[in-house]
Amino acid sequence: MLRIWRFPSPESQAFLEAIEQRQVSLPAELTEQVAQILDDVRREGDAAVLRYIREFDGVDLTPEDLRVPPTELQRLADQAPQDVVTALQQAADRIRRFHEGYRLSSWGWDDGRAWVGLQFRPLDVVGVYVPGGRAAYPSTVLMTTLPARVARVPRIVVCTPPRRFFEQPVLAAALRLAGVEEVYLVGGAVAIAAMAYGTATIPRVDKIVGPGNVYVAIAKRLVYGQVAIDAIAGPTELLVLCDETAQPAWVAADLLSQAEHDEHACVLCFTTSMNHAEAIAAEVVRQVEFLATRTTIEAALARGGIVVFDDRDAMVEWANRIAPEHVQVMTDGAEEAARRIRNAGAVFVGPLSSVVFGDYWAGANHVLPTAGTARFASPLGVYDFGRWYSWIRIHPPGVGAAVGVVERLAEAEGLPAHAAAARIRAKG
Repeated sequence: MLRIWRFPSPESQAFLEAIEQRQVSLPAELTEQVAQILDDVRREGDAAVLRYIREFDGVDLTPEDLRVPPTELQRLADQAPQDVVTALQQAADRIRRFHEGYRLSSWGWDDGRAWVGLQFRPLDVVGVYVPGGRAAYPSTVLMTTLPARVARVPRIVVCTPPRRFFEQPVLAAALRLAGVEEVYLVGGAVAIAAMAYGTATIPRVDKIVGPGNVYVAIAKRLVYGQVAIDAIAGPTELLVLCDETAQPAWVAADLLSQAEHDEHACVLCFTTSMNHAEAIAAEVVRQVEFLATRTTIEAALARGGIVVFDDRDAMVEWANRIAPEHVQVMTDGAEEAARRIRNAGAVFVGPLSSVVFGDYWAGANHVLPTAGTARFASPLGVYDFGRWYSWIRIHPPGVGAAVGVVERLAEAEGLPAHAAAARIRAKG
């Protein structure tokens, strides 16, 4: 079920290089279809939105039906199982506390000649996409809305497909915990278009965040520049770095936890012993038998594998080259090994630190860079919901100090009007 290679065999290197080169798959044949949807919504507004809802979701709505009334949100939230609501509340408390650690205060320095600094301001309107596929993810609702709340975004707009929303009261419960009341019943690329361009009913937003299917991913890529986006997210990824000190049953359980997300999930294990690798693979076979998500898991496992390294330095080097969404370090001296990981969306240190605790409870954001983008990208956070701008005030002594510098550099660049604008202030 999980293939095993010993590094540096040609087969192992070919496997690792293929993983390193992975990309988010956005089929070209779908791009034209999505582009047409975006153009229709941009030109026709609500009329196109309602037409596509009828076509894709089989639901006839009017413009007045698009927004879920706050009273209906409250009614739905009240139907959520109380034990789930309690768990969501505990998760929300930790997520909020973690994100309140971001420093949002403006700052600068004054040398007597000028005050130069940065000011932080929240975005005016943020759009959050909540998918309506086979599973509801209230935890992702919290992870995408609570940081926006901490950033003091005054208006948060949520779009979600109409057919499933009323069947998933846990989503309404999560929205209530986050204090979000503006929810529109539109999904897929149509929702992305509506939030990017605005309609008579659905407001234009400054940034769109949240996961979705391939149509959502393509739409987000196409509207980028019209609005900001969080990322083009790929399937979930987990790399477990371990040695014989790690219990095979624990490693297997963690691999299965991420494999059940998506048949395209990428689950990998690097270990230092062939016997250990075989024990982990056997545990995977044993544990998967009892899981309702077995079909999805087995499809994902067929894409993954275990690689046995004799050289721990090579193991860490390949972890950094792959730059996974999640790296779990379960070795002797895990803290030291984890500090050598440079490229990852999140690093889980030690055998107790299962990736699932990060999915739901720890508090750090679980919206993370995938497909190798952890080489340059960061987790979703408070700073994603605002922007910084420079704040500059020149004092009288600064004019005399600056004018000579400005004159020389402006003239060197062939910009005489720049030099003149500085000189005119020096003359008073």
